[in-house]
Amino acid sequence: MIMVKTVPIAFDHAVRERLATYAAVVSTSDAQLEGPVANAAEGVFERLWTVPNLFTLIRLLCLPWFLYLLFVDENRAGAAWLLAALGSTDWVDGFIARKFDQGSEFGKIFDPTVDRLLFIVSVTAIVIDGSIPIWFAVAVLAREVIVGGVIAFCTLFLHMERFGVTWLGKCATFLLMGAVPSFLLGAADVWESPFFALLAWMLGVPGLVLSYWTGFAYIPLIRSGLEVGRLTSLDQN
Repeated sequence: MIMVKTVPIAFDHAVRERLATYAAVVSTSDAQLEGPVANAAEGVFERLWTVPNLFTLIRLLCLPWFLYLLFVDENRAGAAWLLAALGSTDWVDGFIARKFDQGSEFGKIFDPTVDRLLFIVSVTAIVIDGSIPIWFAVAVLAREVIVGGVIAFCTLFLHMERFGVTWLGKCATFLLMGAVPSFLLGAADVWESPFFALLAWMLGVPGLVLSYWTGFAYIPLIRSGLEVGRLTSLDQN
């Protein structure tokens, strides 16, 4: 009969030390990663859900209401006043972001994107309604599409450093956001329509000229942003 002797497997002291060291390293790495990952996730959440971004979201959600008033309810005056309110409250989110330090990278993209979307959709809708001269609407939309398209392309594909809207650009937007609903009120069946028809041109012409002026003024800013983006990419590589 053959006897098989079982020999217990014993870990020597060196192996035990190695295992203990490995466990300590893994535990430390997990602890080091847990904090930054959690903080990053929390930071993204906080940057998304801020009061300025909420205001911007509310303005975006009012866009279907504007289209309903204009085309379904056929209420030009109601649609015009809603559009005027959306345009006049554009400064609220920026003011809150600066005043209470709630600015965010997401808001820097979200707010101008919503502004441009509201403007393009509202002007297009009023063209369909027939309340605004086509040549004026085409001139306004062409500038928005060209400038917005160039900036978006350079930012997304050429890694351009983003820059804020200039003060003159904000003035041009303010004038045009006052002119567009005024054109709509000028065509509405209200007793103030002659006044708003005149006001539309008083705001629209300087606003259009200023918007093209600022469009050309963005060229050096775009060049500078592209150069900064190129240098940043080289440093990262």
